[in-house]
Amino acid sequence: MAETSRHPFLQGLSKHRGAPPTAVVIFGASGDLTARKLIPAVYNLAADNLLPPDFHLIGYGRKEISHEAFRELAADAIKEFSRRELSNDVWDRIAARTTYVAGGYDDPAAFDRLAEHLAEIEKKVGRDVQPLFYISTPPSVFGPILTNLGSSGLAKKHIDHPHHAKVIIEKPFGRDLESALKLNQTVRNVLEEHQVYRIDHYLGKETVQDLLVQRFANSIFEPLWNRNFIDNVQITVAEEVGVGTRGGYYEQSGALRDMIQNHTMQLVALTAMEPPVSLDAEAIRDEKVKLLRAIQPLDLGANGDVSRAQYAAGMIGGKPEPGYLDEEGIAPESATETYAAIRLSINNWRWQGVPFVIRSGKRMARRVTEIAVQFKRPPGTLFAKGGFDLAANTLSFQIQPDEGLSLILNGKVPGLETRMQPVKMNFRYSTTYGSNTPEAYERLVLDAMIGDGTLFIRGDEAETSWKLYTPVLEAWAAAGREGMDSYPVGSWGPASADALLAAHNNVWRKP
Repeated sequence: MAETSRHPFLQGLSKHRGAPPTAVVIFGASGDLTARKLIPAVYNLAADNLLPPDFHLIGYGRKEISHEAFRELAADAIKEFSRRELSNDVWDRIAARTTYVAGGYDDPAAFDRLAEHLAEIEKKVGRDVQPLFYISTPPSVFGPILTNLGSSGLAKKHIDHPHHAKVIIEKPFGRDLESALKLNQTVRNVLEEHQVYRIDHYLGKETVQDLLVQRFANSIFEPLWNRNFIDNVQITVAEEVGVGTRGGYYEQSGALRDMIQNHTMQLVALTAMEPPVSLDAEAIRDEKVKLLRAIQPLDLGANGDVSRAQYAAGMIGGKPEPGYLDEEGIAPESATETYAAIRLSINNWRWQGVPFVIRSGKRMARRVTEIAVQFKRPPGTLFAKGGFDLAANTLSFQIQPDEGLSLILNGKVPGLETRMQPVKMNFRYSTTYGSNTPEAYERLVLDAMIGDGTLFIRGDEAETSWKLYTPVLEAWAAAGREGMDSYPVGSWGPASADALLAAHNNVWRKP
């Protein structure tokens, strides 16, 4: 039986989904993301017969390596990181059309060589080949790559040609509002907006996509999805690991830039946005931007809307673990936050008065990404007497590590006395559909090939998010370590973050 006929996640996907002949060019071909995610994504799309005819894969990087050496690197990446084992039949089909071009990212002559290479491919194919450029490099060379794509003629503005040059840009898209505006201007000098795919891999995760289905395909949720029934929304993006050997990189980033401004705000937008008029990409992205613009400026004063902290030394599993300031490559007086919590107020009819509290941190109790929608407690009438402790009904979407959703209800404990306890109804993707589900990058690469921008970030969306958080970054930079809290490794964060919910008579849940 063909893979597409038995895998429930592939039902409804027609073969190749209408993608034209495509050449995917990966800038940063020797990088970690390429090995761990991009090459395996291409391989698994091939295994599912979802690559277009005349598909070509081109690696581009500074290293001088041969076509064959790049193919060997790609095969090794598939063996180590793919969700499927390497099949020679599948890989041979890809390898026959996998090549490599060496050159600098700021070298116009190298981009001319790339253009010649693509022209040779088109000549062999005998028809136009859509170039899809994937920029998987350090952000410092995003601008030079885009500029050279334009000056070389590899990428041009096309309004009416849906299958012409497209560019995928990895995060981070800017470091603040000013840099995001500048990068967007560079993009617009070369391309039309519909040719640009700013990637956030969280949007490719099944549970994130399922969020829209749960909201708008089930009549039991959307009538309650407002300030009349929902008490608060908590979004947690927690990591167990510390910075490890990436201290130098993390010092330039921090939790707010690394996780909150991008990943977490996408979860906020999808949870809180109004129903779109259709499933068209622009209709969905229009509603996301409207929601982001409705978020009020953050109170940065004492007892305001923000909390930041660094993890401190402690014990995990009986083993001592260092604090952030003791990690390799970290300055003794570093003011980089490893944890940030934000309380958002959305000024619209649906969400007025409902706090959206978000947090992200390293070295927390466990690795989990979760959206928890906590409903208001029932009126204390029928069960007011007798000491019944009713739990708040909570609908939670777990995005990682075990994708699924759960609903907490109050149930009666069997017995002659009336006793209640919270019960959890669980749905897990791995249980229902099996564990070998497509990964986020597979969906995102495929969508970019066919020109579907639904799961990508639009330029004004990125700018709106940076407009909210740039004042926070500026205030923290001016304050230095003043106001920096701490939390023990293996905990759920600092005491200062608890105050964000205490003001609303609530507490953080433990996912």
